[in-house]
Amino acid sequence: MDPKILDLTRADSRFAYEAYEFVCEAVGFTQDRLGRTDIEAGEDENHVSGEELLRGACAMAVRDFGMMAPTVFRHWGIRRTDDFGEIVFKLIEAGRLSRSDEDDPDDFHAVFDLDKALTEGFELTLSDRPRKGER
Repeated sequence: MDPKILDLTRADSRFAYEAYEFVCEAVGFTQDRLGRTDIEAGEDENHVSGEELLRGACAMAVRDFGMMAPTVFRHWGIRRTDDFGEIVFKLIEAGRLSRSDEDDPDDFHAVFDLDKALTEGFELTLSDRPRKGER
């Protein structure tokens, strides 16, 4: 466990330890997804915006948790895009993430409906249910 993240969860228990870890991983996932992982490039070239991070985090959550993604986020204390902003800026204060001069918590304010973004594309139909006697 990362001691810096443990300190964050002790100071503010609204978000689970896993939420902070997930956001750190989502930054790398989003950079990979956008092709911004050039080791030789400066931080500015590899930087992702708030909205890019939010969309990347949702894609990673759907990949990792499928239809359970909204439930996992709620369990961790994440209910809206603003919560991601709070986590990101706490991680910046703790020295786990860096920021550009343009980054602002408002970049995460009400960007989109988080539950909707996590459930788009999923559809349950009657054929998805097991038939009587099947399991």
